[in-house]
This record gives sequence, C-alpha cells and structure tokens, in this order.
Amino acid sequence: MDVAAWLRGLALEQYAPAFHDNDVDGEVLSELTADDLISIGVTSVGHRRKLLAAIAALKSETASTLAADASDELDPTLASVSAARSTDAERRQLTVMFCDLVGSTEISARLDPEDLSDVIGAFQKGCVNAVTGFGGSVAKYMGDGALVYFGYPQAHEDDAERAIRAGLALVDAMAAIRVSFPALPQVRVGIATGVVVVGELIGEGSSQERVAVGETLNLAARIQSVASADSVVMAELTRRLAGAAFDYEDLGLQELKGIPGGARLWRIISESRARGRFDSRVVRDLTPLVGRAEEIALLHRRWDHAKDGDGQLILLSAPAGFGKSRITQAFRERLDDPSVTCLQYFGSPFHVNSAFYPFIRQLEWAAGIVRTDTGPRKLDKLEAVLENSAEDGTEAAALMADLLSIPFGGRYPPLQLTEAVQKQRTMEVLEEQLVLLSTRGPVLVIFEDAHWIDPTSIELMNRTVRRVADLPVMIMVTYRPEFTPPWLDLGHATMLKLNHLGRSQVVDLIYKTAGGKTLPEQIIEQVAKKSQGIPLFIEEITRSILESGDLEEVGERYVLRQSIRDFTIPSTLQDSLIARLDRLGVAKDVALTASIIGREFSYELLDAVARVSQATLLEGLEQLVRSDLLGQRGAPPRSRYHLQACADPRRGLSVGLERTKARVARTHRGGSRKPVS
Repeated sequence: MDVAAWLRGLALEQYAPAFHDNDVDGEVLSELTADDLISIGVTSVGHRRKLLAAIAALKSETASTLAADASDELDPTLASVSAARSTDAERRQLTVMFCDLVGSTEISARLDPEDLSDVIGAFQKGCVNAVTGFGGSVAKYMGDGALVYFGYPQAHEDDAERAIRAGLALVDAMAAIRVSFPALPQVRVGIATGVVVVGELIGEGSSQERVAVGETLNLAARIQSVASADSVVMAELTRRLAGAAFDYEDLGLQELKGIPGGARLWRIISESRARGRFDSRVVRDLTPLVGRAEEIALLHRRWDHAKDGDGQLILLSAPAGFGKSRITQAFRERLDDPSVTCLQYFGSPFHVNSAFYPFIRQLEWAAGIVRTDTGPRKLDKLEAVLENSAEDGTEAAALMADLLSIPFGGRYPPLQLTEAVQKQRTMEVLEEQLVLLSTRGPVLVIFEDAHWIDPTSIELMNRTVRRVADLPVMIMVTYRPEFTPPWLDLGHATMLKLNHLGRSQVVDLIYKTAGGKTLPEQIIEQVAKKSQGIPLFIEEITRSILESGDLEEVGERYVLRQSIRDFTIPSTLQDSLIARLDRLGVAKDVALTASIIGREFSYELLDAVARVSQATLLEGLEQLVRSDLLGQRGAPPRSRYHLQACADPRRGLSVGLERTKARVARTHRGGSRKPVS
C-alpha cells in the first residue's frame, strides 16, 4: 500500500516524511494507535482523530478483502459462511446524524457558483472536523447535507452523547465562519438512534459505498427536515441514552412523513451542569447499593487513618458497569461530617488530550463560574475560593485565571514566564491549595475515570498522591483495568478490585430494582444468566423487562402475562457492549465466527472454519477469555468454549448474523451453496 498516497487522500500529506522515517508501511499502518501517532509527530488532536478514523475504516476494508480471498479456498459449505461475512454487514445499534445547510436553494440563487462552492466547502470542512473530533464518521455528502454515523465502524459506549456534541460543535463552527461569507450559512441537525444493518457494499467501481439500512436513517432525516435553523433535535431514544449530560426542550409528539404515529422530539438547549459521567447518566432514582458492604467498610477504615494524619490512597479498579462511581458516591454520602472537604475531579473521553481538564472543571464548579459571567465576575468568584498562602497570592490568582482562560487585564501583573515554568508553577499552586485545605480539616479527593485523564493531569496527580502521605487526606482513584496506575508501590496505597456479584446478591439487586417486588423465577434466571453478576447489567435488564409489558403487577409480586420469551439486551447497554467487542480487533472476528457455530464449540471446529492463522486464533481466544466474553474448559487443541450470555451476538448485541446462519442452515439442508449477496 502507498502510505503517502493514502495520506494525500486525507489531505494530511505533510506527515508522509514522518511516516517514512518511522518505517510505517502498509502492513504496519492498520496497527497504529493514538500513542504511535503522537510519537511519530502528529501533535494535532484533530489530525489524530482523522487518522484513527481512517485507520479503522482501513481495517474494515482489509478484513473484507481477506474474507473474500479465503472463501475461494474453503469447503463449499464453509465458503458460504465466509462469503456472507465478506460484506462486513453487521446488525448493530447506530446513532445517525443528518445535517444540512438551511435555505441553500435561496443562497444558491444569490451567490456566484464559486462563492456557493466556498460556502458548501466550509460546511463540509466544519462537518468533518466536528464529527471526527467526537469519534464519528461521515458516511456521505449529499450536496448541501451530510449523513453521519456514530457507532460504525468504531463504536463507543456514549455514541448518542458524541453525536449531540458533534452537532453542537457544527452549529458553533458555522456561526464562527459567517463573517467570511456574503450569505449567512446556518445548519440544522437531526439525530436518531436504533438498530440497523450497516456495512453492506452497494454500487460498483468508484460509486461503491457501504450503507446502513433501517428505519433509524429515515427517522433522522425526517427530524432534520423539521428542525429549526442552528438547532440540534433528536428522537426519544437518543435523548434517553444521552441522559442528563444536556438540558433539553421537549418539542412534544411531532408528525413526521413516513413515520407512523409520529415521534416525540427534543431540542438541545445547552450542555448541563452534570459534573461527571455518573451524574450525567443518572436520570432516575438510584437503586440501593447491593453486595459492596465489605468494600465500603474497608474505605471507612482507611478514612479513619487519613483523619489521623496518615494519608491514604485508594486505587479502585473494575470494568465498566461494576459500580465504581456508585461505591464512591455511597461512601461520600455516608461520611456525614460537615468538617470534611470533598474535591472531585472527572476524566472525560472527550478531553483526554486537554491539559489540566479535570482541575479546570473542578475550579469552575467550586467557584460557581458559568459561561454567562463577565470576566470581572469570574475573577471575583475565583478569588473567593482560592486559599490564601504565604506566597504571592497575586501570582497564584493570575496563574489560576490563565488556567481557566479568564482575561485578567489590569487586575494582576502579566505572567512573564516560559511555558515550562508556568506549567510547573501552576502545578505548585494547585498542590498547595490542597495542602492549605487540609489544615482546616480532613479532605477527601476523588479522581473519577482516571483512564480518561490527560497526561499533564496525571503528572500533577503523581505529585499530589506522594504529598498527602503525612496529611489528613484520602485520595480515591477509580479506573478501568486498561489503565495502569503508577502508584502501586506506594506504602500508603490500597488496591481494591471489584468482583462480579454472587447469586444471592444478584437476586437481591433484581428485587430492589423491581421496587421491592418479587419477579417470576424464570425471569430471575434469565437476568442472572445474561447479566453475569455485573450490577449495571442487572439493573438495566431488569428495568427493560419491567417496561416490556410482559409482566403484570399482582400485590407484592409480578406475574407473566404470557409464556416466557427470550429477552434481548436493552438499548441502554448496546453501545457499551458493541464498543467492548470493537476494541478487541481480530478477536472480534473470532467471536463472530464462533457465534455462527453456536453458544458452545470446540477449538478444533473453530480452527477448521476460522479465516485466521492458528497463532492469531489462539491470541483471539485468549483475549476473549480474559475479557469474560468466552468461558473455557481445557487447553487447546482439546479445549471447549462457550459464549457468555451478555456477549452472544445472536442476542441482539452487536452483529446480526441471522442471515448468515440462515444461509448455513439452507446449505446443510441441501439448498443452494451459492452465497446470497
């Protein structure tokens, strides 16, 4: 593959020498990570996003080509399986965004064609920057509009929120460029979420493209058509998935062409004041905490040590959905001590490269600074929360104002510091603020989602966790297993890993999620099997069943209205589970191939039908087992595996292999062996 030509196609040819100097060829290209791009010299966040999105698309194309090549060498029966997969078509939950220029027909009548081309070009540039910046992909430009996918080819657990943020960013981008054009280009954005089949190749030659098929696309297009200028409007499911991350205006039930019964729509007003991922996702009353009494007790014992001046560091690790934030909240609420100061810092998947982001947001929240405040008002609020120290308070205030991008004009002397010195002084001031707070009473410091905290903030955290060893301070750091904290060897550090809930705890959580009412035993068995003891899964699956209408409330229990059916994974978990599979790389293909065989299979059978080498197959299986997506008995080549309930693609998780399975079934019944395209 010509890497330089590939870069030119992305309008990023300036990086061709750096790729060449680092021996990045076509074989290596598809394996590049964000860290690799940084080391190569891609310092722009926007450029890294574009490159990573293009690399993800390249992987998808490569997998399709390999599948097609391999199908010619397989047994005819198995070839039908590979050929069916060669299109890379997947059934998955997708958030679709339609956006277009408002009044483009009228604009085109007033503008010279060259000026109109500039307007549309600016719109398309703003669109791609906004979309790729939040992990989406532009599927197609349609004159003055664009079709955008969030959730394909790479899924994220928060694709609905990403789509909304991208829509708002596009509106802001177009507002910023209006002064450069004789017309005033405005945009409108419509967003919908639902299950589609995506990735099917249609067309021929240069017109060939991958498309998504499903009602969701039509819904998003209809929503966009009724949205007002410079607004972002979405369907009910998208709003529900985005949670409390935004403030909304309820537009009520709207009649939409081609949508039976219409759709309830919501318009985004602004980003909300929710402080972190957990707060933004909690849109209803919390279920009482279950099965974490020992962990809470341990935290209280460590807190007692901290209050006596023996500083503590708690490293709380678990995958998504195990309740890290829930435990942290419960512990904080149970302290019930007005003398305790609590500082909370939140990592964000949208700001992993924004220096000091968690500290900036915490300062803004503590000072009560809002966007509508004037510059002097912001400075007044900031000064009110800064602790006085023996050092130059004026310089500290200036450093913090500069950190928050607040112009301080004549109030403080200008900061005549080099970038490196200013960074160090900023860290010293933030660290000193914590020390000063600890002289007034015990301090609880919480760093949530450390796996999303930027490197500069991690550097400051590294200073802070060492400083508190002899202070009345307890620091709690929550993170997912992919993050390796650099503080495991510290004497005042305690490692705490959350495990799956046991059977009795699962039943208890189901009972409490159902409002203290008993569910039929068959339902409890389904929830226990599908959830695998993960608290978030237990709650969401239980709620989904309660909302399905299949149960009837009778006194203190629920009874089935009809015979039990197999419940699918709820939409609130789909994005998270799809993202979990997408992150597995080649292991995802192993999982999909395995799911065609069935819930249980042997290594020998999988090896016979897989399109990968034995080494790759073994690596993929090992990764799936480590990720709790597969259970294993025995060692290869005599091992047997079973798909965990929540990871089974046949249960509506991420890929729709029903058509593929139907082809295989027809083949085994003696039907046509020719793959159906």
